Amino acid sequence: MDNKDAEKLFFIPFNTGGHWLLLAINPIREIVYYLDSLGNDWTTYPDMKVLIDTVLQAFRAQRDIQTSRRGANSITWIKVACLQQRNQIDCGYFMLRFMRDTLALGRLKIPTDYFDEFKCAFYTKDQVDEIKEEWCQFMIKLNVCS
Repeated sequence: MDNKDAEKLFFIPFNTGGHWLLLAINPIREIVYYLDSLGNDWTTYPDMKVLIDTVLQAFRAQRDIQTSRRGANSITWIKVACLQQRNQIDCGYFMLRFMRDTLALGRLKIPTDYFDEFKCAFYTKDQVDEIKEEWCQFMIKLNVCS
């Protein structure tokens, strides 16, 4: 990675053991955007935070980034107020939809109140079904299900 990578987001779908959420990470700026369709704070999953912070600190060390001014705990976690699921089973589809919508907009930062283009409290059934269909088509195209 070089300086042009300072404005890249890396998407990490994360399963907490029974729940999917999305982390969008800018490793150069040490920003972690946290999107959870159940509305939990990242402190709900302390092992996840320790893991991601450790990875970013290792990334910093590998790139020989000075920590004296930045401090070892300079990683910024931003909880994004994103759309909330209304059941206990659609978290994976919400995570995929968050990722897809962010990529479709081509934005390099995720606002704390999500994107204006997707301002609503919930995805509709049709919007969830749309991402389910896209996921199925993607898996079929990869020939995963044969």
